[in-house]
Amino acid sequence: MSLFKISISLSLNSLSVSISTLKFCFFILTNFDFYWLTTHGKDGNTKNVLNMLSQYVPNHIAKQLLAVKPTIWNSLKTEAIDFKSDFYWVDDCVFNAERQILYNNNCINKLILVDLNNPEELIHVIEKLKEQD
Repeated sequence: MSLFKISISLSLNSLSVSISTLKFCFFILTNFDFYWLTTHGKDGNTKNVLNMLSQYVPNHIAKQLLAVKPTIWNSLKTEAIDFKSDFYWVDDCVFNAERQILYNNNCINKLILVDLNNPEELIHVIEKLKEQD
């Protein structure tokens, strides 16, 4: 698979440890240039994100997550996205203003919305990303 930048924002409170979560983490970490796009790390500091995730994932996955790059943004997550790059944005909650910015930059197709109430949702994301290659 080609290496893409992927920014991810998932509600850490609803991200439970499941086989699909672990498969998703492994897939993303081995196939993508991975950036955090979450309110827990919007200041460019990934420490809070990693501390929260370490409660949900095994230690070996938590250690691999140290490789995920930070982002910096203020009001909208789209502030951290380079629209000229090849990217995917995986998120469970996107503001209308952010959708409009994606649309204005011809990048709305790069948004992958997820429903974390579906235990197999992240497996579907893996399949979708594999199809994009």
